[in-house]
Amino acid sequence: MKSKVTVGVVGCGAISGAYFKWMKTYPVLDVVACADLVKDKAAGRAAEFGVPRVMTVKDLLADDSIDIVLNLTIPKAHAPVNLAAIAAGKNVYVEKPLGVRREEGKAEIAAATKKKVRVGCAPDTFLGGGGQTCRRLIDQGAIGEPVACTAFLAGHGHESWHPSPEFYYKKGGGPMFDMGPYYLTALVNLMGPIARVSGSARITFPERTITSKPLYGKRIKVETPTHIAGTMDFASGAIGTIVMSFDTWKHHLPTIEIYGTEGTLVVPDPNTFGGQVGLRLKDQREWRDIALTHSDNVGRGIGVADMACAILSGRKHRASGALAYHVLDVMQSFAESSKAGRHVHIKSACERPEALPVGLKPGTLDK
Repeated sequence: MKSKVTVGVVGCGAISGAYFKWMKTYPVLDVVACADLVKDKAAGRAAEFGVPRVMTVKDLLADDSIDIVLNLTIPKAHAPVNLAAIAAGKNVYVEKPLGVRREEGKAEIAAATKKKVRVGCAPDTFLGGGGQTCRRLIDQGAIGEPVACTAFLAGHGHESWHPSPEFYYKKGGGPMFDMGPYYLTALVNLMGPIARVSGSARITFPERTITSKPLYGKRIKVETPTHIAGTMDFASGAIGTIVMSFDTWKHHLPTIEIYGTEGTLVVPDPNTFGGQVGLRLKDQREWRDIALTHSDNVGRGIGVADMACAILSGRKHRASGALAYHVLDVMQSFAESSKAGRHVHIKSACERPEALPVGLKPGTLDK
């Protein structure tokens, strides 16, 4: 019986290093090739992480020995690369978001269903110790019935530190499409799918000036909302509040909090795999720090490994295309709500991903 799943990586930019590093910790994964439009980038990653083959994108997609294509390209290339990989009969796992438009995600899911291959998508941070500990607490009824939540991301964008920040301000960028997937995926993991949203969105600074190198001084025309505030009605009946902003200098906001009938749960930063979990019940005078029930010694790539295990066993993978499409649908709906001045009912739905078992051995995802 096959014990390893082969992976070919398309896109060898900044985020790829974390994937290459952490995928090496999962025996189920065999990273056999990488490709990038800039061949030197692929060659550099191959040398750094011991990847045996550097290929063109076209050749990698055509290689029958590759089981999963890991797509780490920029957002506007996610759907085209995914569709090409699916057409070649490959399973795909892609960096967030699934696409920059709802129609792209829908096409990917339909194509994968027809080809009988899998689609997976980041973020997989909800599979870390912080997210899984919070999931276990909620499932065990620690805060009673969840009735509400808040989610906040506030900062001033990427132009002061990112080496190539332009795409964050173009269509498919902005705080909702950049960071929203972390927060919304975490919330769906904890509270289930979202049924209705309303939103208000604006562009505060129509032009941004890059102050990082190597593009210092270049001006960016902003094409996407940079401050989005919204409400979410979950299918469960809970109500959520979300703010995603690149227009904020300083703040004292939490990341995610879940409010239940019996108490409040503080969820760690969903862009991390660990973090401190806090709990305060209705009759308690102090907050309690909760020890993690799952390991936080994981990183980007755990979603790829979980998909590989699922391919071998036949079970569902957790960072699924259905989950990613639901998140994409919700993200796009905030802007549509703002423009139309009304609630938007979410047509997509998904299951909460199966919680990870407690007590897994390092490098494993199944008991």
